Amino acid sequence: MTLPENISEKLHDSFAKQSMMTTFGAQIDEIAAGLVTLRAPILEGCKQQHGFAHAALTFGLGDSAAGYSALSVIPLEAEVLTSEMKIHLLAPAQGDHLEAVGKVIKPGRRLVIVQAEVFAISGDARTQVALMTGTMVPVLPK
Repeated sequence: MTLPENISEKLHDSFAKQSMMTTFGAQIDEIAAGLVTLRAPILEGCKQQHGFAHAALTFGLGDSAAGYSALSVIPLEAEVLTSEMKIHLLAPAQGDHLEAVGKVIKPGRRLVIVQAEVFAISGDARTQVALMTGTMVPVLPK
């Protein structure tokens, strides 16, 4: 489902302000109502001692994808904050880049339940490395 231009613009503007995503080299791949896909290369500075992508990269990318999926379904003037996020690390994250697919499971005025699946991409191979579930809280300006 295509988003109104002002919502898409809001998500792109917000993402551009995330210095951590800039550090990770992350970019937005797809935005739709209740669905956001982010991608980040597995940079040398984001690896752990065994050469795999660090879980912090996996978590950060998944949390942001899930958060932006929530932001896509709430009122334009609102923002979201993560209230809680659980991660299941399923496999070592190795390859060229990570892809995080965030989606809204249940939208709400007070809570938005979200999920993110994170995949490691190496050539044509796509391996799921994490499954995340969480809660986003819509925050209205004061």
